[in-house]
Amino acid sequence: MKKELSTTDKEEQLRFKRGWKKLRYSLKDQFGRLPDLQSILFLIGVQELGFIPDSFTKEEKQDLMHIAVCRLLSEIGYFSYTGRDEEGWPHYEGVKNMPVNLKNIEKEEQLLKEQALHYFEIDY
Repeated sequence: MKKELSTTDKEEQLRFKRGWKKLRYSLKDQFGRLPDLQSILFLIGVQELGFIPDSFTKEEKQDLMHIAVCRLLSEIGYFSYTGRDEEGWPHYEGVKNMPVNLKNIEKEEQLLKEQALHYFEIDY
């Protein structure tokens, strides 16, 4: 049985959905296609890297998404920035474990989306 959401929860959820849509469509205008969460994480990773090599390997693309996740979750205390390596790639270390209630893929995606909205300064 699903738990019934309060009016406030429903309003918050609606505001969040509008903010997420606003972010995706603003990026679509810039890049020509509607991005999903993984594309947005890749974009944040590239932005945090600060430079764009001629091409990225598959492993580097995964690393960029990892950098984005760490960057987003550092804002709420789960990771801490430790600096850049000799090639200029940012590194983070885990500070605390994710709560058990966030170890569900949907809740983790929701948290990353919320943090992405904050990263791009989209109000919701």
